Amino acid sequence: MSGRNAPRPEPRGVIHVDLDAFYASVEQLRRPELHGRPVIVGGGDAGDGTSSVARAVVSAASYDARAFGVQSAMPLARAIRLCPTAVVVPVNFPAYRRASAHVFAIVSEYTPLVEPLSLDEAFLDVTGSALRFGAPAAIAAQMRDRVWAECRLRASFGVATCKTVAKIASDLRKPRGFVVVPPGEEAAFLAPLPLRRLPGLGPATERAVQGLGVTTLGQLAALPLDVVQRRVGRAHGGSIWERAQGIDDSPVTVPGQPKSVSREETFSRDISDRPSIHARIAELAADVGSRLRGGALAGRTVTVKLRYRDFTTLTRQLTIPTPTQSDTVIRDVAREVFDQNWSGGPIRLVGVGMSMLEEAPQLDLFAAGGRAPLDSTLDTLRARFGPRAIRRGAREGLRDLDWRGDDVRTLGSAAAEESPQ
Repeated sequence: MSGRNAPRPEPRGVIHVDLDAFYASVEQLRRPELHGRPVIVGGGDAGDGTSSVARAVVSAASYDARAFGVQSAMPLARAIRLCPTAVVVPVNFPAYRRASAHVFAIVSEYTPLVEPLSLDEAFLDVTGSALRFGAPAAIAAQMRDRVWAECRLRASFGVATCKTVAKIASDLRKPRGFVVVPPGEEAAFLAPLPLRRLPGLGPATERAVQGLGVTTLGQLAALPLDVVQRRVGRAHGGSIWERAQGIDDSPVTVPGQPKSVSREETFSRDISDRPSIHARIAELAADVGSRLRGGALAGRTVTVKLRYRDFTTLTRQLTIPTPTQSDTVIRDVAREVFDQNWSGGPIRLVGVGMSMLEEAPQLDLFAAGGRAPLDSTLDTLRARFGPRAIRRGAREGLRDLDWRGDDVRTLGSAAAEESPQ
């Protein structure tokens, strides 16, 4: 099977939720007399329920205070000069954590894939929630209404097919903004926006890109990739160029959930015959699949790592449309990646990994041909009799081989060693 021939999946549904003026809003809930008044949260507790001003900074400000020019991280003394009628209250993190937990409990009812960024901000992947709750925009609307009804907090929502576009969308119409970017319209949505709207594009990069006569994301996206990379660097240039087009495959990552699962083996002597390497890839893929199933995870990006006799290391990836935890799917895609990138020279190490992980359903609906029960049976047999007790297929060419070393690592450790393409 080739991952390229798999059926085209439904577009991802990603929501970015951002609670509006969160700290100040919580303070207004705690003290109803503050409603409609400019509120500044900052400083320390002076012991009498008020805030000390000396050397303090603004932690948050209500929209009434922002209308006077008050901003987060501004010296508190300056903020009071700008808005002398503001009520200044000290920071109360226990109250903010309680309010945040209430909000996160609501959104978690719609999807387990919640990536908190702070107490008041998170990414949600609702791709798998459509059958139960409706389209991503409908889910976001339900969340918005429930957060207001149950928590009395306003929030802004951005709905898109990726994290970059969803985050930009949520910030466009605050407070209580609600912006939906339909699939296929990402580039057109971003095109007229100024450069600084792109997360991760800071002042230095903005100045560098403006030197090319570029002021909007559409203009940035229209430049040749190599021009952008020469200006701001290969990795950073590639990242901002892709994201300016609305291309962002980064997954919504649940805290504590691994970003990748990988297994690699170093041979005691270099090998160069394809059947032996294919057999080794099959065993590594089986181990990766077993670890994915053990963690109730599935992945979309298969990585193959090769290390040659001279220690030159090559890492290549292929992303498939549908998440999988199937041994055979991982094996077939890994072999395809290997065949396309192997120079034919002797290798001392081969590795197989899976990234772009997400929570898998209880039954592996992604495994073609009903292989999920067999995968689980093999997992059970290997756990009882050892990892090499039973395997798929033949082992021609491996009778006299042994190997040493394996590890399971987080995403990025292997990629850091990648040779230039």
